[in-house]
Parts: sequence; structure tokens; C-alpha cells
Amino acid sequence: MGRDTPNAIARAEATARDRGVRLRPLNDSNPTRHGLGPSELPGVYEADPRGSLAARRELARFLTDSGRGGEGVVDPDHLYLLDSTSEAYAWLFMLLCDPGDAVLAPVPGYPLVDSLARLVGVGVLDYRLRYDGSWTVDMADIRRILESPEGGRIRALVLINPDNPTGSYVHPEERAAVIDLCRRHGLALIADEVFFGYPLEPLRGRRRLAGEEAVLTFALDGLSKSLAAPHAKVGWIRVSGPEDQVAEALRLLDRIADDFLPVSACVAEDLPRLLAAVEGRTGAVLDRIGDNLRRLEAILASRPRCPVSLMRPEGGWSVVLRIPSVIDEDSLVLRLISQKAMTDQPGYFFDMPGSGYLVLSLLPEPTDFVEGATAVLDLVDAMLEGR
Repeated sequence: MGRDTPNAIARAEATARDRGVRLRPLNDSNPTRHGLGPSELPGVYEADPRGSLAARRELARFLTDSGRGGEGVVDPDHLYLLDSTSEAYAWLFMLLCDPGDAVLAPVPGYPLVDSLARLVGVGVLDYRLRYDGSWTVDMADIRRILESPEGGRIRALVLINPDNPTGSYVHPEERAAVIDLCRRHGLALIADEVFFGYPLEPLRGRRRLAGEEAVLTFALDGLSKSLAAPHAKVGWIRVSGPEDQVAEALRLLDRIADDFLPVSACVAEDLPRLLAAVEGRTGAVLDRIGDNLRRLEAILASRPRCPVSLMRPEGGWSVVLRIPSVIDEDSLVLRLISQKAMTDQPGYFFDMPGSGYLVLSLLPEPTDFVEGATAVLDLVDAMLEGR
């Protein structure tokens, strides 16, 4: 941050606009300003890098009123509309890092962060989540990395709240410790909160990082999860933190957003209708995942000698099963394919600590979910018995 100083022309344009002068660009190549736009897409295209102001105002109102926006009243000028949270990650890595720099990200976790970072020339250093009846952030591991020779490369810390697939929320004491470390080491905080609205149990002190003021914070969310619609490619970033850092971040992020172009006007215009459907869709998903979790717990309880255990999930759409480590995860999935006409993702896909893990989605129809969970348990029994 601090690079990309405006040139003389940009400064002169800004000064003129501040004086109320409306500049007529002689190089305007926007056909909708010259009567050449299609009748199917009426209106003038306004290239606002943060996305349509009307749509951002609607989103800010929704986030504030519903409590989904985190701390305080959401300012539409601190929102960016994009096609997805994946795109948001890429923009933020480009904003915060130069090639060779790195970010801290949690493991176990979905491998998307690592893949996106490497696509833009940014490294990823992993910090561990530990399990002892519940998943927690290993703060000692984060401190060790920051104080190592690699620590000087780190520009941001990624928190996923709740994590995927472990389902662990960021607990109040973890939040305070992470913010303190970010402040002392000059790190930005990237908070991925796409699964926040899907708790599987009540948790005291559970809250979003969106709107955090103590450190420069970029909170990510979108319709893909809140509307249960992966094909609804609308994501957003909420920027918060110390005023001077936010101002500089907005200036530089505008440049990146302008280069990549704002979200489609067609999507932005439909945003109010989509936001109105969020509560109903979220409720339906909550009912399904809660019911399937109880079904899984009942299946495990009905097998008193079952060698498979459920690793406590706090939220999200998935659960992690602990299976005996003597069973090869690949072999189990291959037998699911060949004998049950089912498939799954082994734990190492998510960088689980060692072998003996399997991840199940809680989203399937109840009959399908019970059939799948039972098939896994039956195969584990058969493999332990050498069948």
C-alpha cells in the first residue's frame, strides 16, 4: 500500500471535480453515452469500480437491517460488488501483496485460498487449527510463523469464520489475539464469512469480523452461500479499519476494480429481489443441515462400538468424520465408488493433520444422506475386519 501515486493529469482532474467542474472527456468510448446502446439493455453504463451505487445502497441497507453486515452501520461507499468471493480474494491479494509476498491461511481448510494466491504470484503460509473436542486457532503457531525468517513476507492473515470444512467459528479470545497480532505486525485481516449464517449450535460471543475497526479488515460474503445458489455469482467486500488505512485501501482497490470492471448491471439491478429471498433460503438450508446432523448423531449412537466419530461442528454445510487411521482414505473412497456407487473427498484434500478423516456434506435429501453415511460406516467396519 502507498504505491500508485496519481499523475499530474489525474490530480488536475480531481481538483477540477472538487471545484464542481464537469469535465467532458474527448476520449469517451462508452457507446451507451452516445445513443448506441442496445434497447434490450436500456440506460447509460456507469463505470463505478465498486459496482452500481444503487445496488450498493440496497445491499448496505440489507446488511445493516439483517445484522449480516457485522459491526456498525454498513457504508455503501465501503462496499465492493464483484462476481464472487473468489474474485475478491484475488483482488485483495493483488492489493496487499507484491510477487513473492505471502499471506497466512488456516489448515485444515478448503484449498481455494492457496490456489488463488498462487495464480497471482502470492505465497501462502499455513497456520494450524487444532482439535481437542472443538477446533481452535493455534495462536502459538501463528506467532512462530510471524517471528520466523518468513514472517517479513507476510502482508495479511486470512480468517475463515466459520472454517470449511471443520465448521469452527472464530471465538472471542481468538479474535482478540489475532487482531492484536495483526496490529503489532502491520497485517491486514481478510475475513471470509460466507458460511457465517449457518450455525449448527448456539455459541456465546459468536460474531462477524465485518466492520472491525481496530485493524484494516476486508470481510467477504456473497449470495452463493446465503441464497444457497452457487450460480448466483454475486460477492462483496466490506472494508473497515483505521480511517487513514481504509482511505488508502479504497483508493488502490478502486484501481484494481476499475481494471477488472464492476459487476454486471443486469445482476446489480436484480440484487434487491435476490436479497429479499435470502432469509427464506437460509432458513431452509438451516433446517436441512440441522436435521441431517441429528440423523448422523443418531446413526453413530445406534452403533455403540462404532470406530467412527464425529468431530464437533459449530457451523457450515459439512462435517468431518474421524475414521481409524489404519484405514487408507483413498482405499475407502475407491471402495465407495466400486461397491456403493458413491464418492467422497478424503481428509488430506483439506490438509487434515494426518490420515483418518472423511468429509460429508449435510445438504443432501434426508434419505440420501442416511444412505451415504450408513454406507461409509459399513465400509469402515468391513475394512477393519479385512473384508
